Amino acid sequence: MKMLALCTLLSALVLLTSSAPLQRRAPHKLLLISFDGFRWNYDQDVDTPNMDTMSRDGVKAKYMTPAFITITSPCHFTILTGDLCGTNQEQIFCLPKSSRTMSLLMPNSSTINRSQLPILRQHLLHSLAHVWDSACQRPTRTWLILSRFLPIAKAFEPVGLKTASLFFPGGNATYRGETVDVKKVESSGHNYSNETEWEENVETVMKWFTEEDLDFVALYFGEPDVTGHKYGPETQERKDMVSQVDRMVGYIRRRVQHYDLESNLNIIIIADHGMTTVQKGTDEILLRTIPNFKFSDLQFHLVDYGPSGLLVPKEGNLEKVYQALKDGHPKLHVYKKEEVPERLHYSKHERISPLVLYGDPGYVIHGLAKFQFNNGEHGFDNEVMDMKTIFRAVGPSFKQGLLVEPFESVNVYPLMCELLGIKPEVHDGSLEVTRNMLISSSSTTYGLPDVIFQATVGLAAVVGFLFIVFVITTINVSVKRHKKQKRAVKSLSTMTLDGN
Repeated sequence: MKMLALCTLLSALVLLTSSAPLQRRAPHKLLLISFDGFRWNYDQDVDTPNMDTMSRDGVKAKYMTPAFITITSPCHFTILTGDLCGTNQEQIFCLPKSSRTMSLLMPNSSTINRSQLPILRQHLLHSLAHVWDSACQRPTRTWLILSRFLPIAKAFEPVGLKTASLFFPGGNATYRGETVDVKKVESSGHNYSNETEWEENVETVMKWFTEEDLDFVALYFGEPDVTGHKYGPETQERKDMVSQVDRMVGYIRRRVQHYDLESNLNIIIIADHGMTTVQKGTDEILLRTIPNFKFSDLQFHLVDYGPSGLLVPKEGNLEKVYQALKDGHPKLHVYKKEEVPERLHYSKHERISPLVLYGDPGYVIHGLAKFQFNNGEHGFDNEVMDMKTIFRAVGPSFKQGLLVEPFESVNVYPLMCELLGIKPEVHDGSLEVTRNMLISSSSTTYGLPDVIFQATVGLAAVVGFLFIVFVITTINVSVKRHKKQKRAVKSLSTMTLDGN
């Protein structure tokens, strides 16, 4: 009986354990760091010993080409989804379907005064949860993709990699009820330049990895973008901020070492876009002054937001507006949606407006008046060298001392999926572009195809169940045999006594 009770208890424990979600962990943890607006050559006129050391210890790209349109949110979303802005991505420079969402995301510039611009910029870049819920058709095409994972087997609850966002664009949003596991969100008007807070945020991330055992964290720094906008990219203020960024890179690596994460954490440092000096003077682009162009011919317009713009002419006015603008200013590029250059990948999405505008490097687009006063700006053609940005990587999965040729940021997503051992969704990038950075393919040791993985788990469950049945049956037969033998001995003893 004692043996039977012990086996019963053992069986119960096995069954309880097997009923718990089976965790399929990433081969290594991943920290993605974005330094907003860090141009590809910012480290060439400033001493950056920590970034140089990271390059020697890992991988550096000569530069990385961002997606067009080269502004913060779309570029970050391309990195995290592998979607180009004008193809599949639901992003802020595509027209929302509903008029409610359009009014929230893209107010008419004629109703905006100078004091509203910082609020509008913050609103556009980071969005509101209810806006994303109503505007996005495919919420998991954001960086939440990295927190999704297919069910291991039908008998188990779906499990996923544990993810977090610290100030990362889009990290505060809820996409049809989904959100990241852990997040920290900045307030409106946040000071992105506080180095003490940077260190505190790094400490938070380290604790997320160690105490909460997260698999993927996206960490965002708003510099040197803020300084580049305010003072311009060729100023001493920008150079000083790059030095601060370099100090932070060194601090991050020291904290990784302190928390004993070096052998288990891959780090990727990127930026969303570069920065160029804004040209000011009598030849600035001011749409109101262009002959034969009238704002009254438009149903909707989004300008006064850097060098890019979207126009929706009233019905029957498309050709009139196009003809007025196409040669209206020597620094202004105007395209009908279907004629946008293919290399920009900005013509196929249904939410792109009938007319697309962008200025030559340094030239922003003003609408009715000059509402823009930045000394540095981005949002220009992604072929412009000042729009190029950085890529650095270090960790157990990366080769050391490797300098790679330039590549497009859309290829970062499949690389991250490979590092995390998950199957990417359909995307516009390619792992083959970055595979040469890796010591070996993560999927060869971890990322079994889902069908094989599920079949293996199912077979293991069946074998385990059969083993338990076998043990219980064997014990039961043994007990019955023992009882039978005991009765036989007792009967024989009784017969012997009767014979005497």
